[in-house]
Amino acid sequence: MINRTGLTVSLDHISFEDVIRAAGVSRSTAYRHWPYKELFFGDLVKQLAATAGPAIVDAEIRLIKRVLSEHLDWLQTPRRRHGLVLELIRQLALLDFQSILASPAWRTYLALHATFSGLAEGELRDQIQAALAQAEAARTAQIAQAWQLLAGMFGYRLRPELASGFDALATLLGATMRGLVITSLSTPDVAVHETVAAPFGAAGEDAWSLPAIGLAAIATAFLEPDPAVDVDVEWDEQRLADIGRALDTWRASGA
Repeated sequence: MINRTGLTVSLDHISFEDVIRAAGVSRSTAYRHWPYKELFFGDLVKQLAATAGPAIVDAEIRLIKRVLSEHLDWLQTPRRRHGLVLELIRQLALLDFQSILASPAWRTYLALHATFSGLAEGELRDQIQAALAQAEAARTAQIAQAWQLLAGMFGYRLRPELASGFDALATLLGATMRGLVITSLSTPDVAVHETVAAPFGAAGEDAWSLPAIGLAAIATAFLEPDPAVDVDVEWDEQRLADIGRALDTWRASGA
Protein backbone atom coordinates (compact mmCIF):
# COMPACT_ATOMS: atom_id res chain seq x y z
CA MET A 1 0.00 0.00 0.00
CA ILE A 2 2.81 2.41 0.89
CA ASN A 3 4.48 1.74 -2.46
CA ARG A 4 1.18 2.47 -4.18
CA THR A 5 0.10 5.62 -2.31
CA GLY A 6 3.34 6.91 -0.81
CA LEU A 7 4.27 7.63 2.81
CA THR A 8 2.81 10.89 4.07
CA VAL A 9 2.82 13.06 7.17
CA SER A 10 0.18 15.49 8.37
CA LEU A 11 -0.79 18.12 10.93
CA ASP A 12 -3.48 15.93 12.50
CA HIS A 13 -1.36 15.14 15.55
CA ILE A 14 -1.21 18.83 16.55
CA SER A 15 -4.06 19.85 18.84
CA PHE A 16 -5.28 23.43 18.63
CA GLU A 17 -6.23 23.19 22.31
CA ASP A 18 -2.66 22.17 23.19
CA VAL A 19 -1.34 25.14 21.21
CA ILE A 20 -3.65 27.50 23.10
CA ARG A 21 -2.48 26.13 26.46
CA ALA A 22 1.19 26.31 25.47
CA ALA A 23 0.76 29.91 24.32
CA GLY A 24 -0.87 30.90 27.60
CA VAL A 25 -3.77 32.73 25.98
CA SER A 26 -7.47 32.38 26.64
CA ARG A 27 -9.58 30.08 24.48
CA SER A 28 -11.93 32.94 23.69
CA THR A 29 -9.06 35.07 22.37
CA ALA A 30 -7.68 32.23 20.27
CA TYR A 31 -11.04 31.30 18.76
CA ARG A 32 -11.85 34.94 18.10
CA HIS A 33 -8.77 35.13 15.88
CA TRP A 34 -9.11 31.63 14.42
CA PRO A 35 -12.67 30.24 14.60
CA TYR A 36 -11.45 27.03 12.96
CA LYS A 37 -8.30 24.98 13.42
CA GLU A 38 -7.63 25.13 9.68
CA LEU A 39 -7.45 28.94 9.78
CA PHE A 40 -4.82 28.82 12.51
CA PHE A 41 -2.68 26.26 10.69
CA GLY A 42 -2.99 28.22 7.47
CA ASP A 43 -1.58 31.35 9.14
CA LEU A 44 1.07 29.29 10.94
CA VAL A 45 2.33 27.68 7.76
CA LYS A 46 2.44 31.01 5.94
CA GLN A 47 4.61 32.46 8.71
CA LEU A 48 6.90 29.42 8.86
CA ALA A 49 7.34 29.37 5.09
CA ALA A 50 8.13 33.08 4.96
CA THR A 51 10.83 32.91 7.65
CA ALA A 52 12.51 29.60 6.78
CA GLY A 53 15.81 30.81 5.33
CA PRO A 54 18.77 31.46 7.65
CA ALA A 55 19.82 35.12 7.68
CA ILE A 56 23.39 34.80 6.41
CA VAL A 57 23.78 37.71 4.00
CA ASP A 58 26.14 39.56 6.37
CA ALA A 59 28.29 36.45 6.78
CA GLU A 60 28.39 35.95 3.00
CA ILE A 61 29.48 39.54 2.41
CA ARG A 62 32.18 39.30 5.09
CA LEU A 63 33.48 36.16 3.39
CA ILE A 64 33.51 37.79 -0.06
CA LYS A 65 35.39 40.83 1.25
CA ARG A 66 37.90 38.62 3.06
CA VAL A 67 38.59 36.49 -0.03
CA LEU A 68 38.93 39.64 -2.13
CA SER A 69 41.42 41.16 0.31
CA GLU A 70 43.48 37.96 0.23
CA HIS A 71 43.53 37.75 -3.58
CA LEU A 72 43.41 41.30 -4.93
CA ASP A 73 46.01 40.45 -7.56
CA TRP A 74 43.66 37.80 -8.98
CA LEU A 75 41.49 40.57 -10.45
CA GLN A 76 44.07 41.53 -13.04
CA THR A 77 43.65 38.81 -15.69
CA PRO A 78 40.64 36.84 -16.96
CA ARG A 79 42.21 33.51 -15.95
CA ARG A 80 42.93 34.65 -12.41
CA ARG A 81 39.49 36.25 -12.07
CA HIS A 82 38.05 32.86 -12.99
CA GLY A 83 40.08 31.36 -10.18
CA LEU A 84 38.79 34.07 -7.83
CA VAL A 85 35.17 33.36 -8.76
CA LEU A 86 35.69 29.64 -8.15
CA GLU A 87 37.32 30.35 -4.79
CA LEU A 88 34.31 32.44 -3.80
CA ILE A 89 31.95 29.66 -4.84
CA ARG A 90 34.05 27.06 -2.99
CA GLN A 91 33.84 28.95 0.28
CA LEU A 92 30.33 30.42 -0.08
CA ALA A 93 28.78 27.05 -0.93
CA LEU A 94 30.12 25.47 2.25
CA LEU A 95 29.06 28.46 4.36
CA ASP A 96 25.52 28.34 2.97
CA PHE A 97 25.29 24.55 3.33
CA GLN A 98 26.41 24.57 6.95
CA SER A 99 24.08 27.47 7.80
CA ILE A 100 21.05 25.76 6.25
CA LEU A 101 21.88 22.40 7.84
CA ALA A 102 22.10 24.03 11.28
CA SER A 103 18.90 26.05 10.86
CA PRO A 104 15.83 24.68 12.72
CA ALA A 105 13.65 27.02 10.66
CA TRP A 106 14.92 25.47 7.44
CA ARG A 107 14.25 21.94 8.69
CA THR A 108 10.72 23.06 9.50
CA TYR A 109 10.39 24.40 5.98
CA LEU A 110 11.46 21.05 4.52
CA ALA A 111 8.96 19.31 6.79
CA LEU A 112 6.21 21.61 5.53
CA HIS A 113 6.77 20.32 2.00
CA ALA A 114 6.39 16.75 3.25
CA THR A 115 3.32 17.68 5.29
CA PHE A 116 1.67 19.39 2.32
CA SER A 117 1.78 16.23 0.23
CA GLY A 118 -0.09 14.30 2.93
CA LEU A 119 -3.00 16.71 3.40
CA ALA A 120 -6.44 15.98 2.07
CA GLU A 121 -7.69 18.23 -0.69
CA GLY A 122 -9.37 21.31 0.69
CA GLU A 123 -8.87 24.88 1.86
CA LEU A 124 -5.97 24.14 4.23
CA ARG A 125 -4.03 22.27 1.55
CA ASP A 126 -4.64 25.10 -0.91
CA GLN A 127 -3.44 27.68 1.63
CA ILE A 128 -0.27 25.73 2.39
CA GLN A 129 0.44 25.19 -1.30
CA ALA A 130 0.04 28.91 -1.98
CA ALA A 131 2.27 29.84 0.98
CA LEU A 132 5.00 27.41 -0.06
CA ALA A 133 4.82 28.53 -3.69
CA GLN A 134 5.14 32.17 -2.63
CA ALA A 135 8.09 31.37 -0.36
CA GLU A 136 9.80 29.38 -3.12
CA ALA A 137 9.34 32.19 -5.63
CA ALA A 138 10.73 34.76 -3.19
CA ARG A 139 13.71 32.58 -2.32
CA THR A 140 14.49 31.85 -5.96
CA ALA A 141 14.31 35.56 -6.76
CA GLN A 142 16.75 36.33 -3.92
CA ILE A 143 19.22 33.71 -5.13
CA ALA A 144 18.91 34.94 -8.71
CA GLN A 145 19.51 38.54 -7.64
CA ALA A 146 22.59 37.56 -5.64
CA TRP A 147 24.13 35.59 -8.50
CA GLN A 148 23.36 38.29 -11.03
CA LEU A 149 25.14 40.75 -8.76
CA LEU A 150 28.16 38.49 -8.31
CA ALA A 151 28.39 37.78 -12.03
CA GLY A 152 28.32 41.48 -12.85
CA MET A 153 30.92 42.33 -10.23
CA PHE A 154 33.48 39.93 -11.67
CA GLY A 155 32.75 40.33 -15.37
CA TYR A 156 30.64 37.25 -16.07
CA ARG A 157 27.47 36.76 -18.09
CA LEU A 158 24.98 33.98 -18.78
CA ARG A 159 25.98 31.72 -21.66
CA PRO A 160 23.81 32.88 -24.59
CA GLU A 161 23.39 29.36 -25.99
CA LEU A 162 21.46 28.27 -22.88
CA ALA A 163 18.70 30.81 -23.51
CA SER A 164 18.08 30.81 -19.75
CA GLY A 165 17.99 33.49 -17.09
CA PHE A 166 19.36 33.80 -13.58
CA ASP A 167 16.07 32.40 -12.30
CA ALA A 168 16.85 29.05 -13.94
CA LEU A 169 20.35 29.13 -12.46
CA ALA A 170 18.89 29.93 -9.04
CA THR A 171 16.36 27.11 -9.27
CA LEU A 172 19.05 24.53 -10.00
CA LEU A 173 21.39 25.88 -7.32
CA GLY A 174 18.61 25.83 -4.73
CA ALA A 175 17.50 22.32 -5.65
CA THR A 176 21.06 21.01 -5.45
CA MET A 177 21.67 22.60 -2.06
CA ARG A 178 18.34 21.32 -0.71
CA GLY A 179 19.05 17.81 -1.96
CA LEU A 180 22.44 17.75 -0.25
CA VAL A 181 20.95 19.05 3.01
CA ILE A 182 18.20 16.40 2.99
CA THR A 183 20.69 13.65 2.13
CA SER A 184 23.07 14.72 4.89
CA LEU A 185 20.33 14.39 7.52
CA SER A 186 20.37 10.61 7.05
CA THR A 187 23.93 10.32 5.72
CA PRO A 188 26.11 12.64 7.84
CA ASP A 189 29.23 11.80 5.83
CA VAL A 190 27.84 13.98 3.04
CA ALA A 191 28.23 17.04 5.26
CA VAL A 192 31.94 16.47 5.90
CA HIS A 193 33.08 14.87 2.64
CA GLU A 194 35.91 16.77 0.96
CA THR A 195 38.04 16.20 -2.11
CA VAL A 196 41.42 17.86 -2.58
CA ALA A 197 41.31 18.98 -6.19
CA ALA A 198 41.41 21.90 -8.62
CA PRO A 199 38.16 21.50 -10.57
CA PHE A 200 36.67 23.75 -13.25
CA GLY A 201 39.91 25.69 -13.76
CA ALA A 202 40.52 26.57 -10.10
CA ALA A 203 43.73 28.42 -9.30
CA GLY A 204 45.18 25.51 -7.33
CA GLU A 205 44.37 22.39 -5.37
CA ASP A 206 42.23 22.86 -2.29
CA ALA A 207 39.59 21.06 -0.22
CA TRP A 208 36.28 21.00 -2.08
CA SER A 209 33.07 20.02 -0.31
CA LEU A 210 30.21 18.33 -2.14
CA PRO A 211 28.10 21.53 -2.03
CA ALA A 212 31.02 23.47 -3.53
CA ILE A 213 31.49 20.95 -6.34
CA GLY A 214 27.77 20.83 -7.09
CA LEU A 215 27.24 24.59 -7.14
CA ALA A 216 30.44 25.28 -9.07
CA ALA A 217 29.48 22.69 -11.70
CA ILE A 218 26.12 24.39 -12.24
CA ALA A 219 27.57 27.91 -12.14
CA THR A 220 30.29 27.17 -14.69
CA ALA A 221 27.70 25.53 -16.96
CA PHE A 222 25.62 28.73 -16.89
CA LEU A 223 28.23 31.49 -16.70
CA GLU A 224 31.14 32.60 -18.85
CA PRO A 225 33.48 35.62 -18.89
CA ASP A 226 31.85 38.58 -20.62
CA PRO A 227 34.19 39.53 -23.51
CA ALA A 228 33.01 43.13 -23.38
CA VAL A 229 34.27 43.51 -19.81
CA ASP A 230 37.92 43.01 -20.72
CA VAL A 231 37.60 45.79 -23.28
CA ASP A 232 35.58 48.31 -21.26
CA VAL A 233 36.60 47.74 -17.62
CA GLU A 234 39.79 48.68 -15.81
CA TRP A 235 40.42 46.39 -12.84
CA ASP A 236 41.79 49.14 -10.62
CA GLU A 237 40.99 50.75 -7.28
CA GLN A 238 37.86 52.33 -8.76
CA ARG A 239 36.57 48.91 -9.83
CA LEU A 240 37.30 47.55 -6.37
CA ALA A 241 35.35 50.44 -4.85
CA ASP A 242 32.45 49.66 -7.20
CA ILE A 243 32.47 46.06 -5.99
CA GLY A 244 32.39 47.27 -2.38
CA ARG A 245 29.39 49.49 -3.08
CA ALA A 246 27.62 46.63 -4.84
CA LEU A 247 28.16 44.42 -1.80
CA ASP A 248 26.77 47.11 0.49
CA THR A 249 23.70 47.37 -1.75
CA TRP A 250 23.29 43.61 -1.53
CA ARG A 251 23.41 43.77 2.26
CA ALA A 252 20.82 46.56 2.34
CA SER A 253 18.46 44.60 0.09
CA GLY A 254 18.79 41.46 2.20
CA ALA A 255 19.21 39.31 -0.88
